[in-house]
Amino acid sequence: MAARNGSQIPTLGKMLEKRLKLVLDGVRDELEKSENQQYVELVGRIPTDAGDESVGHCLADLNLAIIDRHIQEVRDIDAAKSRIKDGSFGICMDCKDDISFARLTAYPTAKRCLVCQQQREKTYASGNTPRL
Repeated sequence: MAARNGSQIPTLGKMLEKRLKLVLDGVRDELEKSENQQYVELVGRIPTDAGDESVGHCLADLNLAIIDRHIQEVRDIDAAKSRIKDGSFGICMDCKDDISFARLTAYPTAKRCLVCQQQREKTYASGNTPRL
């Protein structure tokens, strides 16, 4: 079933809005965690133990990585909302076929149909995977 069905777009738009709110709440939570008292205590000790400092930096880096992931998701949601407005939402950016409603329900920010996304992942997969 095509995603461009008129009754499905508002449903998907609501899903995007709901997800955006959840992601923004997650960003706020992670920002609060980045001010985590444990990190301040670990790094703020004098003299600072190298192990504690390392753990503190890892915690900060992890929080920043999570925030970066959330920010990328916000960008993807904004791009999907723009595609809704310009009428290109639900159209594969590679083959120009419709993206299935089932795919968009599972992954509302999808830019490609399943076949094109699988092909892209095969083409651009990292060659650095360990092999036995």
